[in-house]
Amino acid sequence: MKIERVVTGELEENCYLVSSVNHLFVVDPGSDYPNIKKALKGRTVDFILITHHHFDHVGALDDLLADYSVPVFDKNNTEEKEYQESGFHFSVIYTPGHTSDSISFYFPDDNVLFCGDFLFLESVGRWDLPTGDMNEMARSITKIKSLSDDCKVYSGHGEDTTIGHEKKYNYYFQNV
Repeated sequence: MKIERVVTGELEENCYLVSSVNHLFVVDPGSDYPNIKKALKGRTVDFILITHHHFDHVGALDDLLADYSVPVFDKNNTEEKEYQESGFHFSVIYTPGHTSDSISFYFPDDNVLFCGDFLFLESVGRWDLPTGDMNEMARSITKIKSLSDDCKVYSGHGEDTTIGHEKKYNYYFQNV
């Protein structure tokens, strides 16, 4: 699994292009489609993962779908279970707190988690926005803490981290 980060828009949202030898998917197509299209370099997109529906994470979704008519996985059409798509094996984990529709995508074969704005390096997403909920955030943190310490975490903004790093340095992980 190769993971390319494309930073988009004024809020510097992380869009990820994730590929294997023959397939590619997009996580959270940000708000700057020309930048994403340039990063794709003509490659074909097989599917799209959406961690939540804030504008900075889905602003380019319609443009992406206009060029690639592919499946979109989000809270509206997934269950907490395992999926196989285009050679990729992943699990959907509901992680509400930042928003009621926040979900994370865990790839056990690579020990990788894409979590949107649920979790950041040494912090968590805001829960004071519409549909955010501090109690839901606490339950979601408890759920995610069960992943292995070396699980690599790719967030919606900023740098990547690991579950182990968050257990050691994230106030919210330590106090739930």
